[in-house]
Amino acid sequence: MSRDLLPGVTGVLVLADGTVLQGIGVGAVGDAVGEVCFNTAMTGYQEILTDPSYMAQIVAFTFPHVGNVGTNVEDLEQMSGSAETAARGAIFRDVPTPPANWRSDVDFATWMARRGVIGLAGVDTRALTLSIREHGMPHGVIAHAPDGVFDLDALTAKAKAWAGLEGLDLARDATCLQPFVWDEGLWSWPEGYDRSVTPKYEVVVVDYGVKRNILRSLTSVGARVTVVPASTSAEDILARKPDGVLLSNGPGDPAATGEYAVPEIRKLVESGKPVFGICLGHQMLALALGATTVKMEQGHHGANHPVKDLTTGKVEIVSMNHGFTVDRDSLPGPVVETHVSLFDGTNAGLALKDRPVFSVQHHPEASPGPTDSLYIFERFARLMDAAK
Repeated sequence: MSRDLLPGVTGVLVLADGTVLQGIGVGAVGDAVGEVCFNTAMTGYQEILTDPSYMAQIVAFTFPHVGNVGTNVEDLEQMSGSAETAARGAIFRDVPTPPANWRSDVDFATWMARRGVIGLAGVDTRALTLSIREHGMPHGVIAHAPDGVFDLDALTAKAKAWAGLEGLDLARDATCLQPFVWDEGLWSWPEGYDRSVTPKYEVVVVDYGVKRNILRSLTSVGARVTVVPASTSAEDILARKPDGVLLSNGPGDPAATGEYAVPEIRKLVESGKPVFGICLGHQMLALALGATTVKMEQGHHGANHPVKDLTTGKVEIVSMNHGFTVDRDSLPGPVVETHVSLFDGTNAGLALKDRPVFSVQHHPEASPGPTDSLYIFERFARLMDAAK
């Protein structure tokens, strides 16, 4: 595309190959580098942009109308509040609309500015999505300058110089700094988040970038949840005498985080305790069991992905967000594939034949929805019941 900017342009997306997408800057002022992906969800933009699994990524929303429900303090997903450990930028077809929802505290653009998320509107997101589908997720820099002045050569050089997600251990930055206890359950109207659940299980969550609704889903099936940092040893986890251990979602390359996490996960598996992995936790569990992971060309990002549960034969529509996948052909003999993506046949779940250990690639906490996979937490609870 031409590098001559049109009048009135206040935002750009500059790709490593020199392509420049022009539009209207939204949210924070400045620039941010990352991997550009697209998300096909129709709702949940606040949950998406605060999901730590999107760390070092710029999200292009394929749904054209974003902003109509505003933002609020309850729908944040990450434990910390910074965009540094979640999505760095967002791309929209239209300028975000004013809010029209009773739960809204502040409009979307203002929230993005306060949070430090750089936005770009007025872009042909369909063309961008098609390009990602054909050529993979590019490296890019998203920039917002109200005066319309951009150094396109410098931005291109920055995009080219960025090394990408392969080999990056981002969980070190996304994880909590010290253990804490979580007691908040799922949200229900009109009461809000439930805090009345009587704990039946002790669950330790290893935080690689955990989402709040994963913790709420655990609490809602009767768990007293203790969250520990990503680098916590298996010995320290087992010393807490948990009924089960959850390996959380998170950003980055599972092989990189696995350098220190996989040996501890192996010890947890060998302990005989029920172990449940989600997203990055699923990928690192697979590595611990002897499988391998690979980088995907376009990844899976959306809340409308069909997945088949091979243990029941049922098809569920799920929320997904991952750029790496478990190589299903590398699964060793003791491992059973339990779920598969009906989009491209990639692995979406596994279990050990002889131990209470399983995991899923998708996000069963349904944030954003749909809620088809909430049964996964009940499955984990049943394993903990059986192990007592």
